[in-house]
Amino acid sequence: MATSNDDRPIVWFDIDNTLYSTSAKISHAMGERIHAYFVSLGLTHEEASELHLRYYTQYGLALRGLTRHHDVDPLDFDQKCDGSIPLEEMISFSPELRKLFEDIDRSKVRVWALTNAYKPRVLRILKLDDLVEGLVYCDYLAKDFVCKPEPEYYKMAMAKAGLSDPSKCYFVDDNRGNVDAARALGWAHCVHFCEKGLEGVEGGRILQIDNERAPGAPDNDVIDVTTLEELRKVWPEIFKQSE
Repeated sequence: MATSNDDRPIVWFDIDNTLYSTSAKISHAMGERIHAYFVSLGLTHEEASELHLRYYTQYGLALRGLTRHHDVDPLDFDQKCDGSIPLEEMISFSPELRKLFEDIDRSKVRVWALTNAYKPRVLRILKLDDLVEGLVYCDYLAKDFVCKPEPEYYKMAMAKAGLSDPSKCYFVDDNRGNVDAARALGWAHCVHFCEKGLEGVEGGRILQIDNERAPGAPDNDVIDVTTLEELRKVWPEIFKQSE
């Protein structure tokens, strides 16, 4: 893992359904492909739906369950699911989003991305790859790879970035469970990107996005935003100050 003498805090951006809107329906396309993959293993549609939801709920990523219990090749899964989605036709460059990234004061913070995907294409399509200093993703080649919301994932991310103090972590993600897990580890500045009212797909199920908490969820200081532009007000200290 990396070592660093750079003590600037890190702003961690989730990628999917955060850097682009859920309205792009990429989660729908992904859900359909994952369901088809489960069916290709010999499961009925009902069994596939049940197992997809169970693995997503239990592990945070359906593929984690598939690799643990079904001897699935994760790269085959990636090629047939993530890799087969025509992202270039579904999302596009946003000048406003690029400006937001450009306005982050790099003398104060570093900007990294982290995702449960494998070598994501989104940063390149959105023309943000030159504004993101580092990337943490699920390494499908690693045995028993980790993913959000497992604590080991966040610890791995910090180690890769050479950061030891969790209080220096800023984090935004569309999945509240992922945000809560980071907050529980001491990531001090956590934001939930919540496009309330839109429909997304989680674990193969179509759900209306809301900010309701699961029973027993921790009481913390996580803030909800509906657009990334709101980060300018939530985290004013990380942006360049207008003269």
